[in-house]
Amino acid sequence: MTTELFITDLFYRVDDSMKEEKKHSQSTLYPSEIVTLALLFSIKGVGGRAFYRWLKRDWLPLFPHLPSRTRLFRLFKTHRDWADSFLADPTLIGVVDTYGVELIHPIREGRSEQQIGKKGISNHRWIIGCKLCLVLNKFGLIVDWDCDTANVHDNTFQGIIQQFEDEMIVFGDSGFHSKDGDPQNLKICTRGQWNDRMLVETVLSMLTVVSHFKKMTHRKWDYLKSRIAYYMAAFNILVQWFGLPADETGFVPLSISEFSL
Repeated sequence: MTTELFITDLFYRVDDSMKEEKKHSQSTLYPSEIVTLALLFSIKGVGGRAFYRWLKRDWLPLFPHLPSRTRLFRLFKTHRDWADSFLADPTLIGVVDTYGVELIHPIREGRSEQQIGKKGISNHRWIIGCKLCLVLNKFGLIVDWDCDTANVHDNTFQGIIQQFEDEMIVFGDSGFHSKDGDPQNLKICTRGQWNDRMLVETVLSMLTVVSHFKKMTHRKWDYLKSRIAYYMAAFNILVQWFGLPADETGFVPLSISEFSL
C-alpha cells in the first residue's frame, strides 16, 4: 500500500465515522480532515515541526487548505474529544497496564519552568515524563486511557478500572493494588499467572516500535493529552484495518507495522 493510498483510505474511514459532525462556517478544514491530520501526526511519531514540514512538502495536494502550523495544532487540541469516538467497546474480560513516556532526558530535570513531566521509573530505569494507563478489551483494542506524571503509583488509576465495574473484569498486576481496597472488577495477577495479560505487552511494543511513542517533547499537558488521545484512536483504527481474523487455533494476531510512516 502506497502512502497516498493509505492517507486516502484513512480519510475515508474517518469521514464515514464522523458524518454527524458539521464544518464550522469559518473553518478551512472539515472535521474529518482535522482528525485525519491528527491521526497522521500520531502515527508519524515525530515532532510537530518535522511533521508539518513533511505534510506541507509531500502531501499538500491532499490537504490544499492546510492552515499554519500553530493553527493546525491548536485545532488538534481543541477537538481532542473527537478521538474518543474511536475507542473500543468493553468486553467481559479486559487488561490494564501502565506505560512510561519520556518527555526530557533525566539530566535536564528542573532546568526549565515549562517542564510538565516528573521523575519516575519505567522499564527499570528513571525517566522524566508521564505515565499512561491503558484499559484493553479481550481483542487488544483500547477501551479507555488516562495519564498522569511519571511519579504516581499505578493504583492512582483505579478510577479508570472502576468505571467498568458492571461491564468488565479487568486483570492487572500487583502495582494496581491499594491497601485501601480495590475495585470489585479488578483481578490482581501475580507474575506468571493469567498469561492472557501478555496481550498488553504486545500492544505496548507496537506503540514503542511503530510510532516511537516512548519519547515525546510536549511542554503543555493539553497538547500531550491531545496527541495521546489521537494515537489511541489511530491504534484502534490500524489494528482493525483488515478486520480481526483469527488463525486456525483461534488466536487473533495484532500488527500495525505495515502502517509505519
